[in-house]
Amino acid sequence: MKKTKPEKGCYGYIRYQKRIRLLRTVLCFAAAFAIYLIGYLLNDGDKKNIYTIIAMLGIIPASLSCVGAIMMGLRKPMDEVLYRDVKEAAGSLNVAYELYFTTHDTNLFVDAAAVADGTVAAFTHEDVKQDVIRFMEDHIEKSLRASGHRRKVKIFQNEKQFLERLRQMDAKGGENGEDLAARRAMLALVL
Repeated sequence: MKKTKPEKGCYGYIRYQKRIRLLRTVLCFAAAFAIYLIGYLLNDGDKKNIYTIIAMLGIIPASLSCVGAIMMGLRKPMDEVLYRDVKEAAGSLNVAYELYFTTHDTNLFVDAAAVADGTVAAFTHEDVKQDVIRFMEDHIEKSLRASGHRRKVKIFQNEKQFLERLRQMDAKGGENGEDLAARRAMLALVL
């Protein structure tokens, strides 16, 4: 059976991204170093050659990859017990998992989020201040509105309240095509 890579919004995405981004970073730095070393050896120890310039330019994508690896490395994946509880409570809802929202002002890890019934219900286990939660709710609402999706966003810090809200959203009929489009727009906002 072929293993598929977890897409953004799927459970296991953070673990997969940690491995893949670290591997990509190591390969990028190794390639830049190898190019430098080849140029150094081909030019009898002279560093003033085109290979050195190419290697220096190769450090740019390696450094960008390193930043992404650090960002993902700092994230703790979603707890498996919480995942099972959310999956059970969501019923037929299409839930997005392990979302890392980033802005210039703040970052917030959201364990799970569902889009249905004209709302986005999300849950974070992180202990953050209410002003951070309100800021992120506003940020997501504005971003969704900019892409043509009007949704009220509520980020819960209480797991029981979130699970109950998921059950309510599922009982009202789940999501429609417009909700799935809003979900895709929301996924475009995360790392």
